[in-house]
Amino acid sequence: MGHVTHAPHGAAPLTFLKGHGTENDFVIVPDPDGLLDLSAADVARLCDRRAGIGGDGLLRVVRSAAHPEAAALADQAEWFMDYRNSDGSIAEMCGNGVRVFARYLQCAGLADAGDLAIATRAGVRGVHIAKDADDGTPGDITVRMGRAVFPDGLVTVSVGDRTWPAVHVSMGNPHAVAFVASLDDAGDLLRAPAVVPAEAYPAGTNVEFVVDRGPRHVALRVHERGSGETRSCGTGACAVMVAAARRDGHDPVHSGHPVTYTVDVPGGRLVITERADGEIEMTGPAVILAQGTVDPVWLSPGIAQHRP
Repeated sequence: MGHVTHAPHGAAPLTFLKGHGTENDFVIVPDPDGLLDLSAADVARLCDRRAGIGGDGLLRVVRSAAHPEAAALADQAEWFMDYRNSDGSIAEMCGNGVRVFARYLQCAGLADAGDLAIATRAGVRGVHIAKDADDGTPGDITVRMGRAVFPDGLVTVSVGDRTWPAVHVSMGNPHAVAFVASLDDAGDLLRAPAVVPAEAYPAGTNVEFVVDRGPRHVALRVHERGSGETRSCGTGACAVMVAAARRDGHDPVHSGHPVTYTVDVPGGRLVITERADGEIEMTGPAVILAQGTVDPVWLSPGIAQHRP
């Protein structure tokens, strides 16, 4: 990380929360009026696990009407999820992030259990927050993730001297899904696996390594573009589900019958359903575990000067 100049005297501290969905964790920054200017360096600093708060990414909570990329969606969704990877790069979509984003809205009194819509760079996503259990356990959150797209062309994934064919899947963001004999085949995932041809993914891709656990039950490890290996990836779990379903001969749009797979991730379990209309639904937990403020003297001027 580079040197960060101290914020001006009297600058307001930056409010944040910390949450996770199946251990895919995020720094959450409420900014309803779109007053913050978070640079890539700011995001990377906040997400740093040793010198910052730590997270696989950052969720900025902005009213759609207050964000230029989402203003056109304001009549469909009040809130926009400005999602950034942990290196500060912008991402189109994050399935676990949407669930955590929805949980934040619920905890902040901005949404109730039931249905709501959230704007993302991949479009508006419908969300359902289940009611809490009788013992107070928060209900799972289901996200309508849109339809999967299978771009034309063959791709391969390589780790070291081993190469596997992969399925190219778009869930609003790119994925390369490789079925392997063991999740250990993915190696340490400290660096992004090689994907060929590179032009299939001009902005890079997420790479999933998948094994079977049983009928309609798979497990994965994932290298997320811009974040490295993460404990879970919601869009990746959806990409894996549809790739496994096609491999197994299931296509709900053609059969007229929905198909559900259980997808185990290192941080827990997600249930993914592809409906007869092609819409994919992801169900899983979301937790807000902490909140606080960042000391103003640690903030960059770019963050502080835009606060009221």
